Amino acid sequence: MFSSKTNQFDLVIHNGYVVTASDILPPSVYIGLKDGVIDQISARPLTGKRVIDAEGGYVMPGGVDSHVHLSQKNTPAGDTIESGTRSATPGGTTTVIPFAVQASKDDFDVVSVVEDYHKVADGQAYCDYGFHLIVSNPNEEMLSEQLPQLVEKEGITSVKVYTTYPRYKLSDEQLLDILLSNRKMGVTTMIHAENSDIIDFIGKKLEEKKMIDPYYHSVSRPLVAEDEATYRVISLSKMIDVPILIVHMSSETALSTVREAQTSLVPIFAETCPQYLFLTADYLKHDCHHHVHKNDSFQGAKYICSPPLRQTVKELEGVWKAIQNGTVTVFSSDHAPTVYDHPLGKKAGLVNGVPHYKKVPNGLPGIETRMPLLFCKGVESGRITPQKFVELCCSNPAKMYGLGDRKGSISVGMDADLVIWYPKGKLQPFSLDNSMLHHGIDYSPFEGMEFSNWPRYTILRGNVVWDRDNGGLIASKGVGKYLKRGKSSLGGPIKELDEILA
Repeated sequence: MFSSKTNQFDLVIHNGYVVTASDILPPSVYIGLKDGVIDQISARPLTGKRVIDAEGGYVMPGGVDSHVHLSQKNTPAGDTIESGTRSATPGGTTTVIPFAVQASKDDFDVVSVVEDYHKVADGQAYCDYGFHLIVSNPNEEMLSEQLPQLVEKEGITSVKVYTTYPRYKLSDEQLLDILLSNRKMGVTTMIHAENSDIIDFIGKKLEEKKMIDPYYHSVSRPLVAEDEATYRVISLSKMIDVPILIVHMSSETALSTVREAQTSLVPIFAETCPQYLFLTADYLKHDCHHHVHKNDSFQGAKYICSPPLRQTVKELEGVWKAIQNGTVTVFSSDHAPTVYDHPLGKKAGLVNGVPHYKKVPNGLPGIETRMPLLFCKGVESGRITPQKFVELCCSNPAKMYGLGDRKGSISVGMDADLVIWYPKGKLQPFSLDNSMLHHGIDYSPFEGMEFSNWPRYTILRGNVVWDRDNGGLIASKGVGKYLKRGKSSLGGPIKELDEILA
């Protein structure tokens, strides 16, 4: 298919179904990897220093998990860059994008925030990584001087903002400011959309009635809080005429608002996560049959995340539908865990032995299980095509975050990041236990679920870093490189603004 000057490759993969976001190439295709990139895709046999026979399994691009929280100062009992990325490649993920955080509304020097995060990450990563920036107080100097500097020098081309949490939430006017600034720079805006006043209002009522068990976290953040904020941020983006990505969407109601905007050709993108496909609010109840340790009534705290787990299986089905019909653009883990059995972890929610959902750190682990879950329950069960899987887990996040020239697809010249799955039926189905995972967290919300497949090999820039049958994780930390990113290639053309806003 493609010519190359060499016939001796570092690694050759053959006899697998090669999947991209659009095609599946037959097992007769050979992929030749050289110097860290895909050098040749050929219908003729290729020779290499090492050859992997995929035995009829799927060969896919390495996963891009574009929403992970690692080594964050506000979660001392959370996963680090080291433990989080160590957990990525065994799950088929070769690129992660964690967050550098403007943690205080008074800390206006976001250039230093990024420098500090580089120091934390340097030499620690098992896979490639970029940074997003979380902005909690966008002032004039930051928008006009610092952010352009980060785009130019660091390739940080995405910013996350919140409509909730006292420390992070922005007013509508601040959101408009940052949307306009990001539009001028071509920066992707990620928005956590929940209505904080609704959440505070219900939270006070629950507190008055002493309804503060972990389960009430879900009650305190109802569907309408996500739905209203989704409608509002879409309205703001239309006002500025700029694409946005609404992150970790959890409900059919909010996703239908996105679908409506997309149908009107408004460039709104949606992200969802495994927890909104597989877990309901029942998991937050202390007497839930899913909990392994019956003598611990605080187990539900493990499942506290925002937006919360929803009440019914019907809601989960609605999120599946949004994946199947194309409303959802990106499938991320939102890996934001803390250790359960730790005074600064989930157990921080036990105050003098009394549980309080508001004191429990938010977030679940999921970096390693993200792709296997969607592969087993989506691809192998026939709910989605292998191409849709690649689009959601690899190609779209790469394009969304300015990595479409290197990551997320199998074509000549791209980074040689690949994941090879077992042929269907080859792997004995198994029930997941946390001890099988590589993160630094003492539980997984998906423990006990049955898996029929798992990445057999993960390849990062031409090197096998995970070989499940022969030693498992064989990379050492520090192999991951920082990625300077370009602009999103999913945003589409933007019309000129009115002179008032220009």
